[in-house]
Amino acid sequence: MDKNQATGLILFAAVILVYSLFFASDPQPVIEPQKSNGSTQVQSSAGETEQGIEANDNVNVDSLQNVAAMQKYGDFSNLVNGQESEKVLENDDVKITLSNKGGEIQQVEIKGFKTYDQKPLIIFDSETGTIDYRIKAAKGELSLNDLFFEVNESSEVIDEVKVSTVTFTANAGSGTIVRKYHLPATGYQLSHKIEGQGLNNLINDDVLTINWQSELKRLEEDMGESRRKTYMNFYTSDETYDYLSTGEGDDSEQVGEPIKWVAFKQRFFTSGIIAKEQFNNGNLAQETPIDSSYVKNMSATLQLPINGEVSYYFGPNNYKVLKNVTPEFDKNVDMGYIFVSWVNKYIIVNLFHWLENFFNNYGVIIILIVFIIKLFLLPLTYKSYIGMAKMRVIKPEIDELKEKYGEDQTKMQQEQMKLFSQLGVSPISGCLPMVLQMPFLLAMFFFFPNSIELRQESFLWAHDLSTYDSIVNLPFTIPFYGSHVSLFTLLMTVSQIAYTHFNNQLTTAQGPMKNIGYVMPVVFMFVLNSFPAALSFYYFVSNMVTFGQQYLIKQFVDDDKIRAKVEESKLKNANKKKSKFQMKIEQAMKAAENNKTETKKRKGKK
Repeated sequence: MDKNQATGLILFAAVILVYSLFFASDPQPVIEPQKSNGSTQVQSSAGETEQGIEANDNVNVDSLQNVAAMQKYGDFSNLVNGQESEKVLENDDVKITLSNKGGEIQQVEIKGFKTYDQKPLIIFDSETGTIDYRIKAAKGELSLNDLFFEVNESSEVIDEVKVSTVTFTANAGSGTIVRKYHLPATGYQLSHKIEGQGLNNLINDDVLTINWQSELKRLEEDMGESRRKTYMNFYTSDETYDYLSTGEGDDSEQVGEPIKWVAFKQRFFTSGIIAKEQFNNGNLAQETPIDSSYVKNMSATLQLPINGEVSYYFGPNNYKVLKNVTPEFDKNVDMGYIFVSWVNKYIIVNLFHWLENFFNNYGVIIILIVFIIKLFLLPLTYKSYIGMAKMRVIKPEIDELKEKYGEDQTKMQQEQMKLFSQLGVSPISGCLPMVLQMPFLLAMFFFFPNSIELRQESFLWAHDLSTYDSIVNLPFTIPFYGSHVSLFTLLMTVSQIAYTHFNNQLTTAQGPMKNIGYVMPVVFMFVLNSFPAALSFYYFVSNMVTFGQQYLIKQFVDDDKIRAKVEESKLKNANKKKSKFQMKIEQAMKAAENNKTETKKRKGKK
């Protein structure tokens, strides 16, 4: 028998003894039954005896419950009994259900969105998660979820914004705990403030411990992609953004420094808690369950001073919305690595939302984005084509050098550099403009898979542009490809091969460099087969527009005129001094050739 059991047994015995001595009924005088109604008298006495026993039992149970409550909750014991009721805070975007038991969030529904199977999108509920605020009371750690609060509803104006308010109040002895929730008329943020008054004799310190645990429900059709893009993000007070591991692995981290916010980030939606000041520290953990009904299980334990203030975010991963929540909260939308994220943040996002004002078909919007970007990059495309055309017209001279110096690669490179200098041709002039276009192509690789605007939006045969389009479901799985066939990905592959074939007619590439252009589209076919249909469709349209651009440019570019310009440059540069850059390259080539010669000599002596 442990200490708690022994204490309980002693208290139980004491209560029974006290009750027997002071509260038991006095003996009643015996009345001789009358013969005329003897049967009735016996039944009446028996009934009175049973009622007395039942009343005594009820008193015993109530007394024991009161003693147990006092032992566990101390001065808060008067708050553990009550009738649970719910209050709803609702605006245009969210519906939040609160309970008077604990004064805590019970359920959050995000309006305007549905799950993949067209059910209301419940991002949090008490069946699959808990938000538990705890204090250190005189009798030990106390969960506010065990206490019943009085409820008051009101509306007020805060910072010129109409706000609905629910106030929960719990009076314990000389102290009071107040929990206030504020929800504005629009938006996904819920403000929450805890106020403690007169609690000095009731609690041991002024620290609140927040335990938030949640089994994240499946909201999207593609479970694999959902799990890969569901992980916990957090931001510390020293302006450091970090996250637990992505993918399907388990991870945990004990953060010893102050934290500004923590987010349970899913693919398209986020549940987050933000401190007005800071959380003292935090223990964060996530794991992938076996049950396919849930994406991941997450938990966060945070500490906050009593009278602290927080806000919750329950809403979509919309970049423009998240950007206005708190610093770096927009990190919950993956915009890509730093060298491409600026394209998404400052160009693509704004362009996308601007087009939304005029068109409600996202397939059309994607096509227009392609045309606008291609028009913007047209000067680079034209310059790239001219560079390739120059290389094409001097191909006879390059072939002569190959025949003359084919076995001596160093000499070959030196003579090529001289030729390029004389003719005013840069070998990278055709490649550099294409390289400058790469940030836009890579930006789309991150934008479309994470764009909530495309979620459940259909186009042509694709029922949802945010996931892959499947025209055939295979009865088996092809390694690195999948068990379905994406038509947009096939169209992208065919268009890329056609473009490569057309492009090879314009370049001087030979051998492996020429053939690699046919290999890459096939590689991308395997990579992109399970990516969102919007991405494959964008690349397909981009290939077709590029193909059309180059075809039109070809109609206006005369190879004879380019040859004439090359000859003109040759005459102009005949007596031109070499640049320092050219001299350094030649010196480097000569040094490499000398080292090669010396190496051969040493090997010959051995």
